[in-house]
Amino acid sequence: MSSEAADNPPDLAPCIDFLQRLIRTPGLPGEEGATAELMRAEMEKLGYDEVSVDEVGNVVGRIRGTDPGSAPEVMFNTHLDHVDVGDHAAWPHPPFGGEIHDNHVCGRGAVDIKGPLAAQVYGVARILKEASRPAADVLVTAVVQEEIGGIGARYLMENMRPPLVVVGEPSSNSLRRGHRGRSELTVRVFGKSVHASVPEEGVSPYDVIGPFLTRLGELDMPYQEDLGHSSVAPTLVSSDQTSSNVIPSQIDLVLDWRHVPGESGEDARAKAQALAEDCLVAGARVEVLLPTYRRVTYTGRTQELHGNNPAYILPIDHPAVAAACTILQPVIGTTAPADVGTWRFATDGGHFAAAGCACIGFGPGDELLAHTIKESIPISALETALDGNHLLARDLAASVATSMPRA
Repeated sequence: MSSEAADNPPDLAPCIDFLQRLIRTPGLPGEEGATAELMRAEMEKLGYDEVSVDEVGNVVGRIRGTDPGSAPEVMFNTHLDHVDVGDHAAWPHPPFGGEIHDNHVCGRGAVDIKGPLAAQVYGVARILKEASRPAADVLVTAVVQEEIGGIGARYLMENMRPPLVVVGEPSSNSLRRGHRGRSELTVRVFGKSVHASVPEEGVSPYDVIGPFLTRLGELDMPYQEDLGHSSVAPTLVSSDQTSSNVIPSQIDLVLDWRHVPGESGEDARAKAQALAEDCLVAGARVEVLLPTYRRVTYTGRTQELHGNNPAYILPIDHPAVAAACTILQPVIGTTAPADVGTWRFATDGGHFAAAGCACIGFGPGDELLAHTIKESIPISALETALDGNHLLARDLAASVATSMPRA
């Protein structure tokens, strides 16, 4: 045995093996059943006190505390689904191979979010082997359909409200305390369809869409000192026509609106509606929608969801931020609360925060590799995350017990 292998913690190799098995198990949104079964079986093998799968397919593991009423419950959270891989041939390594190259575990989900999931499952499980457990219960949860609206997180919050949440989205093992929210809007413009050879006889929706796109940058976007400005980006355009020689009667333009706390999806919709109406031409009309999507989970649960994810920000002086900085110091070095960053993308943390939970973020992996063909995670990052999750599971609740509400 090499000295390097001898120095590795005993749970690192099983954690890597678990991650490889997770990567080799595809689980697009609505198809997470096999991944859920892997996680359930792994937590049972590790000795979690309770492991269950709820109605929508979320996996919930619980380690019971010694005195639950004396400290707030802590929930560690990731999700079970991943985005599509696209063209398999474009990947430098097989997307579902879970192969190790240059001390990196490679494949779809390595960063978002099977690497962080494995590090939470194994890091938290370390408290099962210690002489004494934390006073409060510790939960490890993985939810369904985070990538398409968060039906799993929303359902979870209907049934539990843990005061403290550690969201395991990739953060390069640094702390996070919030992110902008996301609303998906559809700008629907109606005109009059005619043969393209006689455009003067019709009303082209493009005559509204063009000025609207040009003027999007004129919108007054709100600002929040921790998260910056809200932003809006046009992403998809579609029409009711497939023929290239016909002016369509309807154009749908999708907007990706990233908003700061205090700005709702309805606020964004109303602002886009006003601008679109100001761009109308004679004979055209417009409506801006917050679409509702019908989601079906792998367990068969059906639910209608708005295409929105709330923004959230935990204050610098929140007890959970200060406590996490102190607890993680041996693992990630000295970090002051003022240095704790935010994510550029949205997470299920927005749903948890909206339910009243205090959410911090901590997870291994480079977030810029998420959703790319180069997705991979360093084994050293997994080892750091194991240490960090263990310390947070052991000490976070006790560190904020005097200043946080009980579950």
